[in-house]
Amino acid sequence: MDQFSQAILTLVSILVIFSSICYFKFLSKSAAKFPPGPWGVPILGYLPFIGADMLSKFSQLASKYGEIYMLRLGNKLCVVINSPSLVKEVVRDQDNVFSNRSPPVAAFIGTYGAKDIAWSPNNSEWRALRKVFVREMLSNRSLELSYTLRKNEVRKAIQRVYKNGKAAVEISLIAFQTELNVITNLLWGELLQGEDKEIFGKKFRAIIPKFVDLFGKTNISDFYPFLAGLDIQGIKRQTESYRQTIDRILNDIIEKHKKKLSEGVMEEGKKDFLQILLELMEQDKDSISVTQLKALILDIVAGGTDTSATTMEWTMAELMNNPTAMAKAQKELSEVVGLDNIVEEHHLPKLKYLDAVLKETLRLHPAVPLLVPRSPSQSSIVGGYTIPKNTMVFLNVAYIQKDPRLWDSPREFKPERFLGGDCDFSGNSFHYLPFGSGRRMCAGLPLAERMLMYLLASLVHSFDWKLPNDQKLDMSEAFGMVLRKSVPLVAIPNARLFYSNLYM
Repeated sequence: MDQFSQAILTLVSILVIFSSICYFKFLSKSAAKFPPGPWGVPILGYLPFIGADMLSKFSQLASKYGEIYMLRLGNKLCVVINSPSLVKEVVRDQDNVFSNRSPPVAAFIGTYGAKDIAWSPNNSEWRALRKVFVREMLSNRSLELSYTLRKNEVRKAIQRVYKNGKAAVEISLIAFQTELNVITNLLWGELLQGEDKEIFGKKFRAIIPKFVDLFGKTNISDFYPFLAGLDIQGIKRQTESYRQTIDRILNDIIEKHKKKLSEGVMEEGKKDFLQILLELMEQDKDSISVTQLKALILDIVAGGTDTSATTMEWTMAELMNNPTAMAKAQKELSEVVGLDNIVEEHHLPKLKYLDAVLKETLRLHPAVPLLVPRSPSQSSIVGGYTIPKNTMVFLNVAYIQKDPRLWDSPREFKPERFLGGDCDFSGNSFHYLPFGSGRRMCAGLPLAERMLMYLLASLVHSFDWKLPNDQKLDMSEAFGMVLRKSVPLVAIPNARLFYSNLYM
C-alpha cells in the first residue's frame, strides 16, 4: 500500500471513530427512551452481523426484542417494527410524519435523484405526480377502457405456451413479458412495432431485475455517507450504467412520441399515458419536468413488471407444490368458466378460491418483504419509544404475516384462511400489508391486482402443469429488495381445454 492510500485509510478511520463517539454521546446524554436492540460493535454497529440475508436476521431479532427494536448500521440509525399495532401508528396515526423516504445511494441515482413516486420525499411535487398517475392511468374508467388490451396480451401469452407444445416454460419470463406488453401499451400505445418492440422487451427484461436488486443490496456508502465518493463496492457505478442504458431507451421513446404528435398521426380520441403527460408539460411548464417524466415511466415499467412476475412465479410454485390447492383452483375455474370457454375479467370476482390462493401467496412471499423504508420528518413517539428524525424505519411485513400469534399454522400454505373475506389489499388490515398502507402504499395496486388474477386464472385454467423430469420443486427464497425464488420455476404445460380453437 502506498503512502497516499495509507493516509486515506487513516483519515477514514479517524472520521469513523469520531462519528461513532458522537453517536454514543448522543444516546448517553439523551433523556429520550429509545427502543431496545443489539449494540453491535464500535464503529460498525450491527453491520458485521447482518449477513447476506437481512430478512432472516431481522426476523431473528424480532423474536428476541419484540414488536420494535433499534439497531445501528454504521452511522445509520434503523428501527424495525414487527407488530400490527405499531405499524398502524406509523402508517395511519402518524402517516404524514413517516411518509418521507431514506433512499439508498442506488435508489437515489436510479430514480433520477428520487424524482419518482416510490422514493421521492413527501412534498408537493410527489403529490402532484402521484395524482396524475392515479387519475389518468389507474382510474376505474381508464382500467375499464383498457380491458381489451389486457385480454389481447393474456391471450397472446396463452397462445405462445400452447404453440410450443410441451416445451418447458419459465413462468416469471412469460409473466414479465405479458405485464410489460400491457404496461408499455398503456404508456405509449403502438409506438413500437415488430422488431423494435421485441428488442425493447429483451433489453428491459435483461436490466430491470438486476437494476431493482441493487436498491436493496447492502452498500457501505449508505451507512457511511462520507465514503460514498469512493464507491467501494461499485454499486454506484453499476446503477449509473443501468440507468444510462434505460435513459437512452426512454429518451428514444419520448422523442419518437413527440415526433408522432407533431405530425398529427395519433389515433383520434385515444390518448396513451405518455401523450397525456407530454400535453400536460406543454400546457404548464411547471407541472412536470422531463426528469420526473422519465422517473415516473421507469417506476411504472419496473414496478409493474418485476414484482408482478415474481408474485406470479411464487403463486404457480405454491400451487404446484400443493396439488390439493391446484385441484381446488382448477375445479372452481371449470365451474365458473367451463372447459369449453376462456377466462374473461368478468369471471374474476367469482373466483373466490383463486383469489384466496393469490392472497395466501403474498402472505408467505410478499414481493417487497420490508416494504420501502420510511423516514420520519421529525422526532416521534411510537409504542412509547422515541424514533429520531431521519431514522430508517422498516415495516417487517414478512415477519408480521408469519407471526404465530396472528396466524394459525403460519408456515403452511392454506388459502382457506382468506375465504372469510376479512383481509384484502387495501392496507386496512395491519397484520396483512403486502402492498403497504397509507399514502405511500403501492400506487399501481388497481392494475397489478387485475393483471395478476387474470393471467393466473388463464394459466391455471388453460393448462395442467408439472416439473420437467419429475424434479423436486425448490421453494427457497433469495432475499433482496424483491423477494425472489432462488431457483426459477420452469414447468411443462399440458392443454386441458376441450377445443384447440380456445388457444388461438
